[in-house]
Amino acid sequence: MQVFPLSGSDPVRIGVLGCADIARRRTLPAFAADPGSRVVAVASRDGARAREVADRYGCAAVTGYDRLLADPEVEAVYVPLPVALHAPWIERALLAGKHVLGEKPLTGEAGSTRRLFELAAARDLVLAENFMFPHHHLHQRVRDLLADGAIGELRSFTGEFAIPAPPPGDIRYDADLGGGALLDIAVHPLLAARSFLGPALTVCGARLRRHPVHGVDTGGAVLLAAPDGVTAQVVFGMEHAYRSAYELWGSAGRIRVERAYAPPADHRPVIHLERPDSSEDLVLQPDDQYLAAVRAFSHAVRHEPRAADGARVPDRPRDRHGPRAERGLRERHQERALAVARLVAGVRAADEAASSAAQHPVPSWEIREGPYELRSHRQTALRAHREIP
Repeated sequence: MQVFPLSGSDPVRIGVLGCADIARRRTLPAFAADPGSRVVAVASRDGARAREVADRYGCAAVTGYDRLLADPEVEAVYVPLPVALHAPWIERALLAGKHVLGEKPLTGEAGSTRRLFELAAARDLVLAENFMFPHHHLHQRVRDLLADGAIGELRSFTGEFAIPAPPPGDIRYDADLGGGALLDIAVHPLLAARSFLGPALTVCGARLRRHPVHGVDTGGAVLLAAPDGVTAQVVFGMEHAYRSAYELWGSAGRIRVERAYAPPADHRPVIHLERPDSSEDLVLQPDDQYLAAVRAFSHAVRHEPRAADGARVPDRPRDRHGPRAERGLRERHQERALAVARLVAGVRAADEAASSAAQHPVPSWEIREGPYELRSHRQTALRAHREIP
């Protein structure tokens, strides 16, 4: 895990908008373990729920998100709300002068994502999307193996991520809140595919499976391709036995990774490397991707130290962790968030096109013996009907 030094002496004062499951299970414990962060307030529309969570971290409980944003004690906010609520509350937080760590995906639409990053840049604030798995050292080791030619030239990527069906009433069944497996689950293997195949990855085809009652997508499959012809397949869902894996297939071998996207902090990752004449398991040390993600955020915030009036402090250190590195970090966050939004849009468009084609199929043709004659099945059926005595 990379540990960033903080240029400011005090931890970043964090406020949390909402008491979502991901916040309680993963991100709040990570903030508590990060010496560069301190949770100072938790907000909920339900005051009792805010108090229940806040008491665990010895911080203030706030009823209502606007009240938390108005608190001058809060420097930065974490937004784990449902996806459909991300854009309006991230915008309010930025307008209130707060740095923002937004749960993934930042929004469900590229235009909204771009506007939020433009607003953050205009106000000189950090905006980051909380994808956690890229912070795990496992994936860098896989990239190193690829670069060293361990499986020859990459030919394809296969990513799978699926979970059992959530309980009734779960927000992932609510289309109005941005529910569905595409935004909650598929974004992980889609981002993994992009990280290995490059930024020019495009969606070639997709099919989504929809819930018969709620209408949200509960699973699907996606075919993608890079400009050099390397392909990727992504399968995902939330009505499956659990699976979290990816495989890279090259000209001279394969790399397979299990528990790829949400491993616990004490998990020892295994990279299975298979070649024509050998097979081995590379066992790595555990890594806490949740802690690494929030440390990266606190580092980004503290490398833009501010005066009491919010103005930038001119005398900032210019080492390898300084302003130039920070600008690069912000750009990477924006590039990644926009890429995920574009891939999601591509999946939706490809599924819509496939559904339309299924409803209006192109006529199939048959070649008759004898003189060359192409005849559609519909024409054949009509002729047969006319010839019946």
